[in-house]
Amino acid sequence: MSQGDPTDDALATIASILDRPEGQREPTKAEGKPAAAAVEAHGYYKVGPGPMAAIRFKWTVRRAENGDYFVDETIGDGSAAITSGPMPKDAAVKFVDDREHEARTRFDQLRAEMSGRAAAAEILRQGGEA
Repeated sequence: MSQGDPTDDALATIASILDRPEGQREPTKAEGKPAAAAVEAHGYYKVGPGPMAAIRFKWTVRRAENGDYFVDETIGDGSAAITSGPMPKDAAVKFVDDREHEARTRFDQLRAEMSGRAAAAEILRQGGEA
């Protein structure tokens, strides 16, 4: 595994859960549902779209020692995080999902606009040669 590999975060989260004494583990949200159906909020993250890792957004949920959840938003690998919170666990996961969705929508709109401009420029270029 290389440094920065998303698998590292997942394995660290699993290890932290397994290292807790039995009494400290969080109960599953709903009885009768398998634990796999619940989202583990601490360590949950999404990465925004884009052609360059240096300008991609990343949103990561973390749990503070007092049980509050926060979302850290970074751009690229070396930026300082902008933190939102505290918030409930479900709100933190929703915040990450919403921010990623908004970023993907804006990226798709920009890409479509750029493609439209390129197509229009090509039509004008071809029209000028005729």
